[in-house]
Amino acid sequence: MTQKRFSNQTAIVTGAGEGIGYAVARQFCAEGANVLLNDIIPERAQSAAAAIGSETGASCVPVAGDVADLDTVRGLARAAVTEFGRLDICVCNAGLTSWGNFFDYRPEDFERVVNVNLRGSYFLAQAAARQFREGGSGGRIVLMSSVTGHQAVPYLSAYGMTKAALEMLARNLVLELSPHGITINCVAPGAVLTPRNLEDDPDYERRWGDLIPVGKAIRSEDIAEAVLFLASPAAEKITGQALVVDGGWTKTSPIPDMSYGSDYQN
Repeated sequence: MTQKRFSNQTAIVTGAGEGIGYAVARQFCAEGANVLLNDIIPERAQSAAAAIGSETGASCVPVAGDVADLDTVRGLARAAVTEFGRLDICVCNAGLTSWGNFFDYRPEDFERVVNVNLRGSYFLAQAAARQFREGGSGGRIVLMSSVTGHQAVPYLSAYGMTKAALEMLARNLVLELSPHGITINCVAPGAVLTPRNLEDDPDYERRWGDLIPVGKAIRSEDIAEAVLFLASPAAEKITGQALVVDGGWTKTSPIPDMSYGSDYQN
């Protein structure tokens, strides 16, 4: 029998009730990993974990909670070790898209997107790194950035700022994590067909597909493959990097009509 890439390893994946996080958790399980699946909505976490476990036959355990809460992210790292005896991979995927005209953007929206996207990722990475250091076998951290951290997109000023900050975090932490055998990288998705994006714009697939050089929007599974590569032994010498998965969009960067985002209320 062929050995699966992540047999006997344990991964945390946040924001995995649907979309990119779900695809990442599903693919890890298909490749033999045990997965601690987090989502802010308990019912969504439970149904996602049950579906993945049933499909793959792997252990996928739901843990609900808001990653902006320090106790939640520290609890995830502890729960992985309690449940599976070890922690090898941490995917800080949970994030909040926050639209809004800069002139009218509200402080409460700013605080929420920063707390979820930055605080949540920073302290989950810290909690995982502490477990990796204690275990003594190194580990992999993958942060979920975005092309909006590379190119300006209308009405996403706060969101894009948080994603650019995550890439700087990965570059900076190379200095502190490398001596412990821990790599940290980012994946920066482009226009991905997720339930959240389709809710914001029902015409999302056509609108973006017409502008992306490869001719179609990105699938969640495309992002999952990038995450698994960075978490695999093949990426052992890759750290502090941002892997852009956007079908070439950042090389041309045309933007469709996004006026719907100017007065979006979170």
